[in-house]
Amino acid sequence: QVQLVESGGGLVQPGGSLRLSCAASGFTFSVYAMSWYRQAPGKERELVARMSSAGGSTNYADSVKGRFTISRDNAKNTVYLQMNSLKPEDTAVYFCNAASLFVAGRHYWGQGTQVTVSS
Repeated sequence: QVQLVESGGGLVQPGGSLRLSCAASGFTFSVYAMSWYRQAPGKERELVARMSSAGGSTNYADSVKGRFTISRDNAKNTVYLQMNSLKPEDTAVYFCNAASLFVAGRHYWGQGTQVTVSS
């Protein structure tokens, strides 16, 4: 059974930091590109950061460049999102996504974790 379980969300003040984790199981983690998406109320889901299967390539949304860092540990089947200098506009539900390298259109999603940036 495929599972992506996010954790690490919460309430943080502007300028603060959070580290999200996404633990994967039920599929071969090392051959999936891993991404973080977010969705704020009333807005579409957007890509925040993406990392290739071996970790050699990353992409970030312009709005988070220089503040967020995606990383993965293939030995632990886990992907992380370190979020620094958080802003109120970062408030959203953050979702973990796994995309297969070999099967077009095969994606898995986590249930999401809430991040709220507020004073």
